[in-house]
Amino acid sequence: MKTKRHLKVLELVRENEITTQEDLARRLRSAGFPITQATISRDIKELGLVKATTGNKTRYLPPREQVAGLNQDRLIRVFRDNVWEVEAGDNLVVIKTLPGAAQSVASAIDGAKLPEILGTVAGDDTIFVAVRSKQKAPGVVRRFMEMLKG
Repeated sequence: MKTKRHLKVLELVRENEITTQEDLARRLRSAGFPITQATISRDIKELGLVKATTGNKTRYLPPREQVAGLNQDRLIRVFRDNVWEVEAGDNLVVIKTLPGAAQSVASAIDGAKLPEILGTVAGDDTIFVAVRSKQKAPGVVRRFMEMLKG
């Protein structure tokens, strides 16, 4: 029962904006799990759920997703401060940065764990971003350009 409940908790926090323990308990009860406040607290601790702010919302997230959300915010900040050009060629996206900034921008891209990106190679002011396919490259460029515009 505990394993099934834990799986349901993870499903609920991934698919919904769970902001309170009471909200999580209500949803679990609706799904047929008899639950107490103490059990909710234990489950949150055992699953390593954290309350994180992404954008302007605070909600429960599994640890890996919380880090990804924070890394997305970091990527946007680093991009706006250091990038001046983005373009695609086949499955590579080339990013031009201020001198000396390519390593930190590439690190932010890698840390964001964007599913369409395989990895990055950075020099002093240029980054090559390997995209999973050339069909996905224009979408990656659009996403990066949106970050620049704010």
